[in-house]
Amino acid sequence: HFKNFHRLISARAPAMKLYSIALFDKKSTEAAVLAHAKDVSSFGYFQRSSVAEFMDFFSKTVVERTTSGSRQSIQEQGLRVGDLLVAHHTHICVSSQTEYVFHVHVRQDNTAGVVICDAEYPSRVAFSLIAKCVDEFTRRYPKSSWTGKPSDTPMPELDSYLQKYQKPEEADSLMKVQKDLDETKVILHQTMESVLQRGEKMEDLIAKSDDLSSSSKMFYKQAKKANSCCVVQ
Repeated sequence: HFKNFHRLISARAPAMKLYSIALFDKKSTEAAVLAHAKDVSSFGYFQRSSVAEFMDFFSKTVVERTTSGSRQSIQEQGLRVGDLLVAHHTHICVSSQTEYVFHVHVRQDNTAGVVICDAEYPSRVAFSLIAKCVDEFTRRYPKSSWTGKPSDTPMPELDSYLQKYQKPEEADSLMKVQKDLDETKVILHQTMESVLQRGEKMEDLIAKSDDLSSSSKMFYKQAKKANSCCVVQ
């Protein structure tokens, strides 16, 4: 377990919100992104680029730590500290909280999808959306065409789905065709740290990541520093 997992994002996100849809090819050592769509409009303007990078980073991290043929849901608490949202499961600085959930499904063929939403968003709809997007992507692009660069396998529908399914009631027809979801148990984790392998620390993964800019890494360090000053005794 690591004790200093922090995430910086703005705290103006409304309830019942979809933030991201991302599709991956889970390879033996790492996951390669195939297509993605994000909505960071509800976050602070100057944090949006870093928020977007961390959405991709955490999505990739959970895919790499989810076994083939399984689903997981990972919850994280967000706490408002000034203009930033610092996430941690034990440090509570203020009374206002927002919970974020990462839903991930890695299929037997190692094609995977991740939806990031708030805790109010129905998990079944999230997993149904993942299944729909993965199905459409794999029908359109044969595996031989996957390069790990989203620009090579564009899927603009993800942006429209991200908007359409902000309202879960739009998913009625979508859910009727996802019969296989009931057959796959969802493993629920209370924090991101619980999906890490023994001995892993989020700080180290972030420092070593080539997917995060130097400004986003500094963004994370600022969250750690802010959170360390706000521990309830």
